[in-house]
Amino acid sequence: MNHSEQATHSLPTRLSATLVRGTAFYLLWLVLMQSAKPADLVMGLLTAIGATWLSVRLLEPVSGRLRFGSLFALFPHFLWVSILAGIDVARRAFDPRMPLQCGFVNCPLGFPPGLARNTFATLTSLMPGSVSVGQTDKMLIYHCLDTAQPVLEQLWTEERLLAKALLAGRRHG
Repeated sequence: MNHSEQATHSLPTRLSATLVRGTAFYLLWLVLMQSAKPADLVMGLLTAIGATWLSVRLLEPVSGRLRFGSLFALFPHFLWVSILAGIDVARRAFDPRMPLQCGFVNCPLGFPPGLARNTFATLTSLMPGSVSVGQTDKMLIYHCLDTAQPVLEQLWTEERLLAKALLAGRRHG
């Protein structure tokens, strides 16, 4: 799949998204409270219902389903890229001879504006020497320390990995 290809996925129901969010909020409450008094459990249930209602109103459920296996498999890659980014930036900061070709790169994407694209922009801003600084309907704009590097190819590789982790059976776009 190239950067413009999209994966298809099933449309989750609003009810299933609400139940998943509600359960997650209630479990978070239980972890934070560290007690199981009946009053705490009732208050946690009411709080989870309120948080779920607000969550669904502010962030509409989107089509697709999270692939936890793929997302978990992405973690070592994310960690490795973050370490490389830290080393690269430190090397550039402490070695004045490092050649830099600062500039902007326009990266066309399959992710439409929204949560998936924002997640992508956040994750890829941790890549060595690049940070997302703007967007249009079809692309993100990155400031790069070295535009001589294969920045677009790296970004499209990250897009494929994130799409695989976030979406199952649906093409993003």
